[in-house]
Amino acid sequence: MAVGSNAPVIIKRKKIIGGDGHHGGAWKVAYADFVTAMMAFFMLMWLLNATTEKQRKGIADYFNPTIAMTELSAGGSGMFGGDSVFSEETLSKVGTGATNLHHLADDRSRGASGLDSQSGDGAETEDRLETLEEMLTGRSGESMVSNDLLRHIVTRVTDEGLIVELFDLPGATLFEDGSDRPTELLRDLVRVVEDVFGLVENPVALSAHVPSVPVVSRDNPVWDRTAGRALAVKGLLADEGRVDRVTGNGDRRPAVGNPMDMRNARVELVLLRDR
Repeated sequence: MAVGSNAPVIIKRKKIIGGDGHHGGAWKVAYADFVTAMMAFFMLMWLLNATTEKQRKGIADYFNPTIAMTELSAGGSGMFGGDSVFSEETLSKVGTGATNLHHLADDRSRGASGLDSQSGDGAETEDRLETLEEMLTGRSGESMVSNDLLRHIVTRVTDEGLIVELFDLPGATLFEDGSDRPTELLRDLVRVVEDVFGLVENPVALSAHVPSVPVVSRDNPVWDRTAGRALAVKGLLADEGRVDRVTGNGDRRPAVGNPMDMRNARVELVLLRDR
């Protein structure tokens, strides 16, 4: 017998696995999840940029679980004070309460609460002011003012309220020369503005402005003139009880750079925000 014939036999088996180059497909799942998340993110950013605040609120409400509820927490305009004789039709009531400060929706649509900031949020008040402004300027397609009158009107919404500025033009002045006697043009303008302001119940402020006089004198007439003109506009209003203040500004706040320009001769009617 040869030496070493009892040595163990060692068999080496080599296992060959295909696909070592890309280590399987698990990374594809993770990459697909990442791409999906990025697509959702960019869609979200696009929606935020392409929608208004009201539309975003509607989208958010759609994805939030909600239950039907009434706006008011105390009664309503119905026979049973907002309740129904059928329990399944009774809505849960969480809200502001039906008071003089918080009107029903149908009351607000008729202007019962005016532009009271306590009956709605700031955005709602801003929308109502802009609606009244559009009624005067015709930006919504229709205007309550003829073209001859419209060229005398400039409007703007500020923190104080809706300012309607009526100003002189060459050959068409609001007051007779150098006086506080209103012309027929001013009477027509005030009548139109008052019709729009009559849709709400907010107080009104009046102010008058005049250009500077070319000659400096000890008794500057601009103060008495603007005070008289502001009071004259107050007398043209059918409801003088709404007037909160009357101001004569003299020539201190010119509308244009040249203080003697006739464009500075103007009156302002301000529909104040109810604070």
